[in-house]
Amino acid sequence: MNLAGKRVLVTGVVTKDSIAFATAAALQQAGAAIVLTSFGRARRLTERAAQRLPQPPEVLELDVNNPDDYAPLVATLREWWGGVDGVVHAVAYAPEDALGGNFLHTPPASALTAFQTSAVSLKELSAALLPLMEGGGAVVGLDFDATVAWPIYDWMGVAKAALESTARYLARDLGPHGVRVNLVSAGPLKTVAAGGIPGFERLADAWERQAPLGWDVADPAPVAETICFLLSDASRGITGEIVHVDGGFHAMGTALQAAAEPPVVG
Repeated sequence: MNLAGKRVLVTGVVTKDSIAFATAAALQQAGAAIVLTSFGRARRLTERAAQRLPQPPEVLELDVNNPDDYAPLVATLREWWGGVDGVVHAVAYAPEDALGGNFLHTPPASALTAFQTSAVSLKELSAALLPLMEGGGAVVGLDFDATVAWPIYDWMGVAKAALESTARYLARDLGPHGVRVNLVSAGPLKTVAAGGIPGFERLADAWERQAPLGWDVADPAPVAETICFLLSDASRGITGEIVHVDGGFHAMGTALQAAAEPPVVG
């Protein structure tokens, strides 16, 4: 995949054990220039992870829920690069009381936090960076299949459904500007976040048994490489799409899906 000359903003890198980190590394290996974003206490972790990339990139301040962070981000990118060719949205969050089987009792404020952080932020980030994508570009977000109700995933599952709808509307509105918007629905990967999910090993075992291509929970490379494809000119005719990178699990029926614990992507 040749991404030489592409300028890509990557969100969501906190540690080296994440899809976002694997994507950042794959982008650099394909020739793209990247910057990372982070904020608050997590920024120190992101800066540490950045040093482990082939070419340590800059880390810019961005809390996707803070409207005041967007203008300085855009100004800095305009000064450094003049424009942006791609954006990787790898941001998702739900408060503890919005997960874990507490669906009926989740406070509305917690559900709204999950919705804003995991779905609305895709629109906010895309709209903020649109002026920098005058020559066209691509936005790629990380998803997990929201067509079924997963145990424990609760309001994050609802937020992912909203993310999928948001991506379609963005594809409609950004298409005339030459900007493509797609999502990658990844299978479960053994990230730091996934380690805190009860039943993750059972989910991984089910995935490995049912995915016709097999599935390696320790290998984010297939997901990262698909994101690179969607950021490349080779995908110039694709928008509003959800690409499943899960070994084919999503197409194999629902028996094991219903029994599985939810994955964490990111």
